Amino acid sequence: MTAPVQADPPGRPRRPAPARRTAPPRTAPRWRAVPMWRRGRVPAALGLLTALALGGHRLVPGLGLGLGSLWESALPWSGLVAVAALLCAALRRAPVAACAGGVLAVVWAVVFGPVLLSGGPAPTGGGAGGPGLTVVTHNVNAANPDPAGTARALLAAGPDLVALEEVTDAALPAYRDVLERALPHHARTGTVALWSRYPVTESRRLVIDPGWNRSLRAEVSAPGGPLAVYVAHLASVRAGVTGFATAHRDRDIAALARALDAEPLRRVLLLGDLNTAADDRALAPLTSRLTVARGESGSGSGFGFGFSWPAALPLVRIDHVLTRGLAATATWTLPATPSDHRPVAARLSA
Repeated sequence: MTAPVQADPPGRPRRPAPARRTAPPRTAPRWRAVPMWRRGRVPAALGLLTALALGGHRLVPGLGLGLGSLWESALPWSGLVAVAALLCAALRRAPVAACAGGVLAVVWAVVFGPVLLSGGPAPTGGGAGGPGLTVVTHNVNAANPDPAGTARALLAAGPDLVALEEVTDAALPAYRDVLERALPHHARTGTVALWSRYPVTESRRLVIDPGWNRSLRAEVSAPGGPLAVYVAHLASVRAGVTGFATAHRDRDIAALARALDAEPLRRVLLLGDLNTAADDRALAPLTSRLTVARGESGSGSGFGFGFSWPAALPLVRIDHVLTRGLAATATWTLPATPSDHRPVAARLSA
């Protein structure tokens, strides 16, 4: 028997049946409607332009603002553009962006591959008359609150030579008390100083900037014969409304190059804060006369490039070891100290 249908009570309007909910039609992302060969054109163009600027970085104009010099100081970071282009290509299925990112990655590998592959493991000790020389350079920061602790950290690398920049009169006794326990020979002028395991037979102020006393030349009786050691702290680059002010630093570089031309010793070592990256065209007067110690490895930071500044998050290497008549077998950065720079160390064949 069929159940009777109940009628609505008299006077009450019939309620309409609820409408059936339907899911909205799915639409494809807008970018999928674009042909594949047209996707990712912006990251592709950026990747190709970066590849050209990386491969021909010497041709990038400064435009009176120092932009070419700034670009050369940041060259290793150009690889991030390749990563971004390849990521965009994967997300948007954009073959043009993938090709451009691949081209940039290849150029980057050609430029920086030798730097990444040239270093062996960083020494855990050394010095004490062993074969070769271990050298350390460090801008200790004039406001360093713990000079003694900084000096102890530098000695942990077992150095034969330690060059310091921004050494104040107040902090000098603390550095001497610690460093001279292992490195008894010492030279200092102005705010730069050198400690050596081997006798320092001569030292003098090197006048590359008449207004500042921030460079010296010393002669060290090192294994293999006399060694001319230069310690220098060049002028900083200042940013202003007219661009990056590099004229002061560049004058220092030119004066230092002239001093190197007059150097009578065959073996030369330059240690210090040069306030620019080794790839910067402004440093060419020095890098054309001396060899930059590369092959960063070991306990340092900076993805194998040994970036030394700023210490909290190193972005560029402005602290350098350059040589003539010596070969660097390893270069690395030491752990951070209270300074705003990280120390840079190198192992040199004598």
